[in-house]
Amino acid sequence: MRDDQIMRRYPNSKSLFSSSSLSLGSSPFLVLLVVLPLIVIPVFIFTSCLKTSSWSKYSMPSPLTWRVGFFDNSYTFASFAQSEASVVSYNNSTLNSLYPDDQATSSLRESNDEGAVARGVVKIRHSKLEKMEANLAKIRSSIREAARVRNLTSIYEDPDYVPKGPIYRNANAFHRSYLEMEKLFKIYIYKEGDPPMFHDGPCKSIYSSEGRFIHELEKGKSFTTTDPDEALVYFLPFSVVMLVQYLYVPGSHEIDAIGNTVVDYINVIADKYPFWNRSLGADHFILSCHDWGPRTSSYVPHLFNNSIRVLCNANTSEGFNPKKDASFPEIHLRTGEITGLVGGPSPSRRSILAFFAGRLHGHIRRLLLEQWKDKDQDVQVHDQLRNGMSYDSMLKNSRFCLCPSGYEVASPRIVEAIYAECVPVLISDGYVPPFSDVLNWKAFSIQVQVKDIPKIKDILMGISQRQYLRMQRRVKQVQRHFVVNGIPKRFDVFHMTIHSIWLRRLNIRIHD
Repeated sequence: MRDDQIMRRYPNSKSLFSSSSLSLGSSPFLVLLVVLPLIVIPVFIFTSCLKTSSWSKYSMPSPLTWRVGFFDNSYTFASFAQSEASVVSYNNSTLNSLYPDDQATSSLRESNDEGAVARGVVKIRHSKLEKMEANLAKIRSSIREAARVRNLTSIYEDPDYVPKGPIYRNANAFHRSYLEMEKLFKIYIYKEGDPPMFHDGPCKSIYSSEGRFIHELEKGKSFTTTDPDEALVYFLPFSVVMLVQYLYVPGSHEIDAIGNTVVDYINVIADKYPFWNRSLGADHFILSCHDWGPRTSSYVPHLFNNSIRVLCNANTSEGFNPKKDASFPEIHLRTGEITGLVGGPSPSRRSILAFFAGRLHGHIRRLLLEQWKDKDQDVQVHDQLRNGMSYDSMLKNSRFCLCPSGYEVASPRIVEAIYAECVPVLISDGYVPPFSDVLNWKAFSIQVQVKDIPKIKDILMGISQRQYLRMQRRVKQVQRHFVVNGIPKRFDVFHMTIHSIWLRRLNIRIHD
């Protein structure tokens, strides 16, 4: 159906009377035959039009996905419940019939509602938001078309990199989406709030992902705009890490001061700007690598339920919703240095089957240490390394690197393994790995259920040499999507995070 058509279906009514029930020659029958259709047919037409009208605010089209029928357990980036159906709507294959494809950037539209039929065609000026949404509708359609190409290599030309191979769920759809993002995506950063709790974050330590992303966005060189009316999403620039550092009282186990600061901040921007109330936060995003990121967001119900939350702690058991939230890779930059992190020896020089070193930190690690600590030369599990042992060297000399969750599901060991070209073994409950919309994690990682920790050696020994070599090559290929660059490069971790946000914005349609 073209976007400039509003379809109306009229039910085909069956005969109301049969010849066996009334005599054709009776006068009452002739009266009924003439009068009843005049009453019944308009009622059916009126009811049918109400049901099919695109103005119906209770219409809930099926979610958009550019992986339909291609992958199992794919995350359809589009189906979270709406709190108020009038401000945000789902997108479906017809997108929205009010915005014709051939007039997507026009300032005028033709309305063919019932009033316009009587008055003639009425032309109404588009708002800027309507024109942006019309453009997004065309992009959704183009990505959906790209998803139909099942080649392992993208068909689009690119001077820097052409996605290919089984590490992608659909290389062609991803590439088309990425190219459209580079052309159109704009982010507005609210200026309210002062450093260090706002517009700032740590660039070294286990929380470096959070700080480096905030700093890069604040430079204003990548995907940002100073005109909020041009933006497709709005960034709430508070750092949970910095809020914890300055507001949390150690040992209190109380974060009300942190949560109330976020409440106050959103009240300020909601009073000053129209954008939060217009979408109930659905086109706003936060980013946090702190364990308390999800808990902090819960102080504002619309932030928790509607907004895009980019979280390292991507735990579905704690409310993480992969259809609207994005998993963020946790990267531990111990000194802040970003060079020399990637690389390792060839597979033939890796003598250790599997390796893990880390403190007792949560029940999964407890199970792992109880089962394997210092018990096997092939599966080397340690709570601390002996003198003379190098953590980085152990990673680079291992075929598989064990990445168990700690108290929270995320672990920097996943990215450490990818950097060391060691096949990551994910051991967690409820964890959604980063960029799962795009990346096929089964192609370059092993996922072990917690109950199978005693079987780890059998599982890894059961992987043939040929299969291991394939996976290790794919780990090297996927590195580019996790690399931190001083000046972001296309397809690196900064751009992949932006793309995750872009996908979730594509999923919704905002109304004035």
